[in-house]
Amino acid sequence: MIKRTVLDATRELLRELGLTTVFGNPGTTEVPFLTDWPDDFDYVLGLQESAVVAMADAYSQATRQAVLVNLHSAGGVGHGLGSLFNAYRNRTPLIIVAGQQNRALLPHDPFLGAMEAPEFPKPYVKWSIEPATAEDVPAALARAYHVATQAPSGPVFVSVPADDWTATTERPIVSRPRIRGFAPDPESVDELVAALEAAQRPAIVVGGAVDQDGAVVETVALAERLNAAVYVAPMSFRCSFPEDHALFQGFLDPERGAVSDKLAGHDLVLVLGAPAFTYHVDRGRGEAPLPPLFVLSDDEQILARAFEGTGIRATPKLGIRALLNVVDRSGRPAPAPLERPAKPGDEKLTAEYVYSTLAELLPDNAIVVEETPSHRGILHDHLPITATDTGFLTMASGTLGYGVPGAVGAALARPDRKVVGVVGDGSSMYGIQALWTAAREELPVTILIMDNTEYAAVRILGETIGGAKLPGTELGGIDFAALAASMGCHGVTITEPAGLAPGLTAALADPRPTLVHVKVAPSDRTLY
Repeated sequence: MIKRTVLDATRELLRELGLTTVFGNPGTTEVPFLTDWPDDFDYVLGLQESAVVAMADAYSQATRQAVLVNLHSAGGVGHGLGSLFNAYRNRTPLIIVAGQQNRALLPHDPFLGAMEAPEFPKPYVKWSIEPATAEDVPAALARAYHVATQAPSGPVFVSVPADDWTATTERPIVSRPRIRGFAPDPESVDELVAALEAAQRPAIVVGGAVDQDGAVVETVALAERLNAAVYVAPMSFRCSFPEDHALFQGFLDPERGAVSDKLAGHDLVLVLGAPAFTYHVDRGRGEAPLPPLFVLSDDEQILARAFEGTGIRATPKLGIRALLNVVDRSGRPAPAPLERPAKPGDEKLTAEYVYSTLAELLPDNAIVVEETPSHRGILHDHLPITATDTGFLTMASGTLGYGVPGAVGAALARPDRKVVGVVGDGSSMYGIQALWTAAREELPVTILIMDNTEYAAVRILGETIGGAKLPGTELGGIDFAALAASMGCHGVTITEPAGLAPGLTAALADPRPTLVHVKVAPSDRTLY
């Protein structure tokens, strides 16, 4: 009788949990896990661990499913930590499985051994473990899955010694269904409803967790029933309200005074699926006052640190549905629609012109993956996201390296939709290796590189807060089209406004992975 190994048991578990698409960059400590790779599993290879984790992040975001990531011992995990930080801030349910040296060698501090492996990725994982015995590995992975996918979702980490996979086990594998969301306390709902009925000028602030929970349609229904103005929370990592809707009022900047100013005309603010609030800069105005707040979130830490307002703990969809069950349609007047700037002229190849042209050409229901820090405000003005299901993906942390691999991961996840990555020249170089994966997987993804020849976000924001003569911000001289071609992708360069629309049209229609290098004019627009 052939005995079942830990590897056999683990693969059985992974099949039951739907974790058969694995993103990775392997090393020798992963060989026992990868040997005799099953035909019904897909291994998505990336050329550097940071790009691997970012691809998996976007894949998970676009599918709303957990994803397994295979990394190499301490060095590989170290390379991936920046993207793991992004995944933590994005609330992405990644299950990081890292190799470890054989158990017998660990007392001797071996080559490729990871010292205190479970501690390495903390605090940016929800849970971390190196199982005590080989037979504990499947159970550890089962628990990791349920921790990662339970609201608020997030990455977890499991370190597995290489010889564990070949150990035998007779333990049964128990695969439990994913833990569902939870509804709000009824008394809290009653309190919120009473406040909404008394309000004259309510507003809703939406965050990334709304779209992550598939609750955009319910949010639109609630806003329409209340005739409430809708804003996007600072640094939101997804689009949680269609930006062409009449009730949409724009984006809150990550600065306390700016948030206070934008919300000053409202007498009640309901925050859905967002921190209240994420700040990046301090203009020195102190604790600017905010209207009365109600914060509905599934994250106990967000609710605990919301210094003002009333917290309601619930996952977004169930929380919003609870409100829809009891809120009456309001007769209060709707706010005036947001006025958007007109499309700029074509005298220069500005970021405004690029985004407004892309908005005209973007296919319906496309997914935009973004990482252009210095142009984020311009994107908000000129490229409204209108999809009500995963129309926009970015990173909530601000750590660079998401854009190019994120576009690749989203394209892998959603072959039914066009995926367009919009990435800055500086940002792109933190994950440019993902172009090779796009070519290998033959993905019809379009990646638009906005090249302003500098780390403009650092320079502009640095000067805004009082910095001067900053070193290390000048770039330039990178031939992105040639770089794309070297990795097997099609590359084109656009240097004049007249070439933009035809170049983008051709790229969007191209079934090959295509990089469009756009040399945009420098901008001194402040970020917020």
